Amino acid sequence: MSLAVVRNLSSARALRTPRDVEDFEQEIVDQYALAMAAANLSDEHIGNTRSVVFEFARSLDGPIWTASCNDADHFLADQRLAGHAHSTRAGKAGMLACFYDFVITRYQGDIHALTGCVVEQPIDEYNRPRSPVYADVRVPPSDAEVEAFFEQWRCSVATARKYLPAARDYFAASLWRRLGLRINESVMLDIRDWRPDLGRCGKLHVRHGKGSRGRGPKPRLVPAINGADRLIEWWLADVRHQFGSDWSDPDAPLLPSERMDPDFGRCLRITADPMRRSLAAAAGTWLPAWTGRLTPHVLRHYCASSLYAAGMDLKALQELLGHEWLSTTTRYIHVRSEHIERAWAEANRRLESRFEEG
Repeated sequence: MSLAVVRNLSSARALRTPRDVEDFEQEIVDQYALAMAAANLSDEHIGNTRSVVFEFARSLDGPIWTASCNDADHFLADQRLAGHAHSTRAGKAGMLACFYDFVITRYQGDIHALTGCVVEQPIDEYNRPRSPVYADVRVPPSDAEVEAFFEQWRCSVATARKYLPAARDYFAASLWRRLGLRINESVMLDIRDWRPDLGRCGKLHVRHGKGSRGRGPKPRLVPAINGADRLIEWWLADVRHQFGSDWSDPDAPLLPSERMDPDFGRCLRITADPMRRSLAAAAGTWLPAWTGRLTPHVLRHYCASSLYAAGMDLKALQELLGHEWLSTTTRYIHVRSEHIERAWAEANRRLESRFEEG
């Protein structure tokens, strides 16, 4: 038995045909995917990055190592003309910047030896879209609006045409409001994830928290504060068992669908879209001023903002929301933050005192 010849980027070879060039490009992208996998990035992030690199490559007149800042300018401008959101364009630019950093750092010498081309970083400080964080500020409803909205929604559940889905959607939205859970984190909760034995109020084991920069799930324990413990006990004691006999199965979904999984004999897991639609419909009925604007993420912002106003410090909020960086948490409480107003008032008091002394 003989060993196959394995080519790598360091091997000496010539790019004689267009097929050789295409294969070389593919090898570079594959090497980058392997490096991302080694860094424990999620499969979804790796797949999205590959798609963006290939999309950019199709817009070029030559191979990927010939890309210039002018090529990136045209690509990002076309993305804007196509109607892509600011965050989408910024994300694609970031992926391309990381890819070309990788190519320059690892394979600049090989590419120059094979092609005579010096690779440059096409994404620079001039064409990279600025952070979209403040481009779409999420200002949540007021406390009075949220209280009235959820009170009317709660009262409507008992008389809803389909009681169980109505109760489930109200319960899920209440978790977003009280604990700031993301919608996908809520969907992935199982019955076993409620741990009433932990802490003063019990805790939810959020196993599928959002990891930063594509690094996969980031689990955390969320204390059932802000009345969430009573909400969860109501759900499990009065409602969940009505969906089916799987209520005692610890692996059954906490938020079930009305359909059963024939393979496991338990309820299927509800998906995110029906709950988004339910929240939008409820807002259209009981909070019409927020029709089309009240989303699960807006309720997450409301949770952070209201808890900050109640006295919770930023570090505790960071842990509750599952943020990697404290700077991310500060963007959730900008509405309640009054440090600018307090600084302005203090400056005026100092000025008045100087006039009085004079």
